[in-house]
Amino acid sequence: MDYSTNVTYLTLEGHVELEKYRYVYFVFAFTAYLLIVCFNTVVLFAICINKQLHEPMYIFVAALLFNALFGATALLPKLLSDLLSERQVASLQACTFQAFFIYTYGVSEFALLSAMAYDRYVSICRPLQYATLVKKSTVKKLLFCCWFVPSCENGVGVILTHRLQLCKLKMHRIYCDNYSIVKLSCGDISVNNSYGLFVLTVAVFPPVIFIVYSYVRILDVCLKNSKDFRRKALQTCFPHLLSFISFTVTSCFEVIGSRFEANIPPIFSMIMSVENMIIPPLINPIIYGLKLQEILNRINRMIWKRKTHISF
Repeated sequence: MDYSTNVTYLTLEGHVELEKYRYVYFVFAFTAYLLIVCFNTVVLFAICINKQLHEPMYIFVAALLFNALFGATALLPKLLSDLLSERQVASLQACTFQAFFIYTYGVSEFALLSAMAYDRYVSICRPLQYATLVKKSTVKKLLFCCWFVPSCENGVGVILTHRLQLCKLKMHRIYCDNYSIVKLSCGDISVNNSYGLFVLTVAVFPPVIFIVYSYVRILDVCLKNSKDFRRKALQTCFPHLLSFISFTVTSCFEVIGSRFEANIPPIFSMIMSVENMIIPPLINPIIYGLKLQEILNRINRMIWKRKTHISF
């Protein structure tokens, strides 16, 4: 008998740990989502409306900020609704779709960060070939791969999950993720585990290795050049390096929180599980808005121009 055909709703039991202060958590989550939408939209708008910023480096920044909005929206609206509801449930289809979007966000984030590392590597280490290696067509292909490949990888994961027989209805989570859905099965999950390990290996390790390699080469070139060259290189690389570190660290927390939740106080496990979908989307627009002078100048012009129109 296929039990999955009888499963209509899954219960998110992780909210039991948040029950006592759920309105406080709602305020924090709502504020975070509001700030994420505002900050990312402002910087995105500044990049989109200014043709001077339609260069590969800024296009990749815009793609990273758009992905942040995508990831935060996959998590927070449903989470906010659950914090105000008496019952925290989701249909199997809705739960699977949320898991698909969240995983696609995570894999795409690593892919975009590696594409940005490539842009910085060519710009600093091979400047004479930059126009040839980082053309508009190359940028379009990289962005297509950054979203299409993760979507395909996670689409296969969704198909593999739907073939399972589910005999449990309760997940100890505050949102839906594929690993938690798979654990509800009473059948053989070896294929799902093997595929999940494959996706984790392919999606995370190559981008991380490439980014580290790029910065080793960039550091080597910087050490051989003048202080002014090092200052300019640091100015363009520092925001990307901060984004990479923040997302990698918070993703490690998410993995620890989901895989080893039995050894961690439940409330800390819940918080760790959402950090990579809140902290990077919240700080990335601040990092790029403040550190990349051209973006900051455009935003300032937009604000002051708006104020001038209002005063008249």
